[in-house]
Amino acid sequence: MARAKPPTTAIATAAKLQLTPQSIERGIDRLQGRIEELEGFDVQTLVEGRSPEITSLEVAIKDTLGRCFGEHTPVFNRFQSAANLQYFSMSLYGNVDYSTPTRRNIANAIALLKQAQRTLREDLADHEHAAKLDTAVTVDNIQRALLRKVFVVHGHDEGARETVARFLMQLGFDPIILHEQANRGGTVMEKIEKHGDVGFAVVLLTPDDEGCVKGGTPEPRARQNVLLELGYFLGRLGRDKVCALKRGTVEIPSDFAGVVWESMEGNSWRQALGRELEAAGHEIDWNKVMRG
Repeated sequence: MARAKPPTTAIATAAKLQLTPQSIERGIDRLQGRIEELEGFDVQTLVEGRSPEITSLEVAIKDTLGRCFGEHTPVFNRFQSAANLQYFSMSLYGNVDYSTPTRRNIANAIALLKQAQRTLREDLADHEHAAKLDTAVTVDNIQRALLRKVFVVHGHDEGARETVARFLMQLGFDPIILHEQANRGGTVMEKIEKHGDVGFAVVLLTPDDEGCVKGGTPEPRARQNVLLELGYFLGRLGRDKVCALKRGTVEIPSDFAGVVWESMEGNSWRQALGRELEAAGHEIDWNKVMRG
């Protein structure tokens, strides 16, 4: 009766080391050190194919490959023959040429170590590419968040301000209202500049003040700070990203002729504002607009 063969013992394949970019660069430098040591080795020092220097080189090469790739990993196994430098002759006679085959082994080791360097450089390039993608995704996410911010310029009409803010929130935007932001010792314009990194601005023109030319009849007009901020956001964002909503009878300065403005009488301003936001490149859920 035939006996079953005992199972052979195999070395388990390990997972490749996951090195940081700094460790990869250090590994490339270590491999360069081994290459230079091989290039400077004097085969004339061999005695019967052996020397303390070549033994030391074999140990150093195997150690360096282990540090770079991890022992018994597939990539380590591809390059480990670089540590086989000594030539063992099977001849029983004297006058064996150890120099020529050792030079051949050294040349083979140098070629393998250079390929190992290329492998690490490719790993480093992968790290850099991934870092660029992460940066791009982060920048894109930040940009998306900024685009969903809408600055609400307002006067004393708190009802108009809150109505517009709630409508914007309903559509998924983040309304920025200046007086809700911390002062931190800054002026009004400094606060506007700090919080003005937005994708759109809504300016509420409400009859909070009265004014006229000298000797004329006072007429309702928006507060001066509202007109200042209207001009600021027209300059910063462009006319296509600013929408003015007018409530009641309000004088519109001639300098702002051509600025898109919509009446807040009734509910049609919601559709108008939704159209302006959509035209500026924002995604709008029209079901929410119509429910507003």
